[in-house]
Amino acid sequence: MSDLSKFHRFSEDVSQIELPEKFTFPFYYKPHPLSLLAAKELQVYLEELKDINHNFGLDNTQKGMVIGKMFGVLVVSNQAGELGYLAAFSGKLADSNDYEYFVPPVYDMLKTDGFYREGERKLYQMSDEIIALEKSPTLQLLKQTLVQVEANCQEEMRLLKEQIAASKMRRQAIRLELETNPTDDIEQLLKDLNRESFHEQFQLKALKKSHKEQIEKAKNELDSYLNRINELKIARKKFSNAIQDQIFNEYHFLNAHGETRNVLDLFRHIENGKPPSGAGECCAPKLLQYAYLNKLKPIALAEFWWGASPASEIRKHEQFYPACRGKCEPILTHMLQGLDVDKNPMLDNPAEGRDLEIIYEDDAIAVINKPADFLSVPGKTITDSVLSRMQEYLPDATGPLLLHRLDMSTSGILLLAKTKEGHAFLQRQFIRRTVEKRYVALLEGELTTDSGVIDLPLRVDLDDRPRQLVCWEHGKQAITKWELIEVKEGKSKVYFYPLTGRTHQLRVHAAHTLGLGCPIVGDDLYGNRSNRLHLHAEQLTFTHPRTRQRMTFNAPVPF
Repeated sequence: MSDLSKFHRFSEDVSQIELPEKFTFPFYYKPHPLSLLAAKELQVYLEELKDINHNFGLDNTQKGMVIGKMFGVLVVSNQAGELGYLAAFSGKLADSNDYEYFVPPVYDMLKTDGFYREGERKLYQMSDEIIALEKSPTLQLLKQTLVQVEANCQEEMRLLKEQIAASKMRRQAIRLELETNPTDDIEQLLKDLNRESFHEQFQLKALKKSHKEQIEKAKNELDSYLNRINELKIARKKFSNAIQDQIFNEYHFLNAHGETRNVLDLFRHIENGKPPSGAGECCAPKLLQYAYLNKLKPIALAEFWWGASPASEIRKHEQFYPACRGKCEPILTHMLQGLDVDKNPMLDNPAEGRDLEIIYEDDAIAVINKPADFLSVPGKTITDSVLSRMQEYLPDATGPLLLHRLDMSTSGILLLAKTKEGHAFLQRQFIRRTVEKRYVALLEGELTTDSGVIDLPLRVDLDDRPRQLVCWEHGKQAITKWELIEVKEGKSKVYFYPLTGRTHQLRVHAAHTLGLGCPIVGDDLYGNRSNRLHLHAEQLTFTHPRTRQRMTFNAPVPF
C-alpha cells in the first residue's frame, strides 16, 4: 500500500514551469527551476523549525555540537499526474530518523528494539572498559615500575663499571711495580690479579643477566596489561565490523525497473569490496527509494547544505552540491537504471577541436599556454590532453616531457622538457621550490586585507574524490602566499604564489573559512558554477637546463 504522507504539493502554481527533458545527473548538475522552488520551500520549513533539537550552527545562542547537514529534494509526480516534492536529510537528525516532513531511511537502524541499538550499547560498554583500563592506576604503576627498574639497573651498572675501571687501574699499577721490582711471590701475585679481573668480569656478566631479567619481568607485566587492552580493541573492532555488515545486509535498493540489489552487492566491485560507513544514508538514495516504493515518478533532484561549514570540508549554507561519489555512485548507478538521465558531462572532451598555444620553444624546452577545461595528462575516460598532444608533436623527445600539471579547469603556463637530462634538471628546481609561480584568480567576495600566507594541510576526500579536505592529522603541508590586486563589484582579484603544489591547493585555500573564505569564481567543486574557473597560471620563472639562465614567461589573463 502506497504511503503518500511525505508527498508535498507546491505552495504556488508550477503549471507554467517546463519539465526537464531528462532526470538530473546527480554528480554534476545545475538545479532545475522546480528543484530550486522545492528547495526554497524546504529551506523556509527549516528556518521555522522549532521542535527538532539539532544545532546547525546558525544560532549563536543554541547549545550543543554544531553539525551542518546535507538536505535534498526530489521533484516527483504522483499517479494522478500532480507535481510535488519529497524531502530528505543525510544521516540522522538530532539522533533520529523519524520526522513527519522527511522520507524515512532505506533501513531504520535507530529502532529502539533493533540489533543496532543493542550492538551500540555493547560497543559503548566495551569502550568504557577500554577507557577504564587505560586510565587505571594499575597501568600508571606498571609504567612507572618499568621506568624505575630501568633507571635502577642503569645506575647499578654505572657504579659497577666505575668500580671495575678503578680496580683495573690499580692492577695495572701493581703489574708495573712488579715488572720494575720483582718479588719472590710474583707469580702468585699475578695469578691473584688475573683471578680478580676474571671475577669482576663475571660480576659484570651476572649483573647484566640480572638486569635483563628484572627489565623483562617489568616489561612482561606491562605488556600483559596492554595486551588485554589491545585484545579488547580488536574485539570491539571485530564486533563493530560485524554490526556494520549486518546493517548493510538490511539495505536493499530499488531502481525504476523494480529491481532490488543489496548494498554489499553494489560495492562488491569497489577497491576493497566494502561499502564505506554511512553508505545508503545520503539524501538521494532515500528519496529515490521512497519514490519507487510509492509509485511516484522522479522528475528532478537537488541537494544543498544547511548550516555552518565543517572544519575540514568546504560547505556553504544554502549552496547546492552534487551527490558524493564514494558513498553514492555505486548505489545511484543502480537506482537510476530505468530512468532517462542527463548525460554525464564529464565524459565529454571539452578540448576537442581546440589548439594548444606554444609560447616558447627551443631544443631543450617548450612552454605551453593551456586553455581552461583542457586536461594536463590523460584521464580515466578522456585521453586527449597536453601530454598526449605534445607526445605527438615531439615524437623524438626523451623523458616524461611534463614537469608539472594544472587542474583541467585552470588555464595558463605549463613547462615541458624535451630531454631526459633537461627534465631531471628542471625537476630538481620544482622539488627544491626554486621555480617561481604566480597565478591570477578572481574571488567571490571582497577581501579586507592586502596580503597574507595560508597554511592549511590537504588530503583527498576518500568519500568524494577528487574533492580535497583540510586535515591536520593526515594532510600534506600546503602553503600559499597571496596579494590583493583590486576589489570591484563584490569580487576580489588576487595574485597567488603557491609554495607547495597540492591538488586543488589554490581552490581550497581560497574557499575554506580558515583561508580567504572566498571561492574562486566558477569553482564548481568549492563554489558556484560559471562560464569557467577564474584561475590562471600567469607567470613562471625557472633556470634553463642548457643555458643556466633565469627565464620568466607570462601568459595573458583571459578573464
